[in-house]
Amino acid sequence: MKKLIALLAAALLSSSVHAGESEIRQSLQNKFPNIGKVEHVVKTPYSGLYEVVIGDQLLYTDAKGEYLFDGHVIELKNRRDITEERRRVLFAIDFDKLPLDIALKRVKGDGSRRMAYFTDPGCGFCRKLEKELSKIDNVTLYMFVGPIFSLQSTEVVRNVMCAKDPIKAWDSLMMNGNAPANASCNTKTDKVMALAKKMNVNGTPNLIFGNGTQVPGYLPAEDLEKYLDASKKK
Repeated sequence: MKKLIALLAAALLSSSVHAGESEIRQSLQNKFPNIGKVEHVVKTPYSGLYEVVIGDQLLYTDAKGEYLFDGHVIELKNRRDITEERRRVLFAIDFDKLPLDIALKRVKGDGSRRMAYFTDPGCGFCRKLEKELSKIDNVTLYMFVGPIFSLQSTEVVRNVMCAKDPIKAWDSLMMNGNAPANASCNTKTDKVMALAKKMNVNGTPNLIFGNGTQVPGYLPAEDLEKYLDASKKK
């Protein structure tokens, strides 16, 4: 990614005239046809910056197309991470199009709120997440379990998914550290891994709430509640 940014910055620095949204997009595509599609170029309401989306990256350029910025825009008055807020909008997922049939499903309480997440038994923060989720009620959880964090989890994932009660085996492992018994069956792990690759999920946990908001990383119960409430169908 650093190499890509350096190349793009060099290209933009060569321009000294004001560039509009279409000109910025065209310039990037013409000079670097192999970078992939420039999905989005939009002027922001702050500091004359333009948003630039390439793949799963949110970058910024100036009004003249002379500089390229990789980082977070923070509104100091309210301590808002504007970049993170925009990422959650720009990279929102259509929850109803997720292949939920390949996930482990758990319904708690009335199940009225929804969250899906990619998780790996070898991931320490995934274990912390499970402890926080144990405090949450009235939610339907879809777990995409796979060796995403570490390929060393492959055998453990298989043993969980092939257990007589996969949810029970998962809880025993993640909450109490009890490894599941060896088991063998046809699993959907390959499909989970393919989905993770398609969605550019390179780490765990990776959370997806019912309204499509995607949050890479662990959240405590208090924050999970906020996101779940905000994403609940009205």
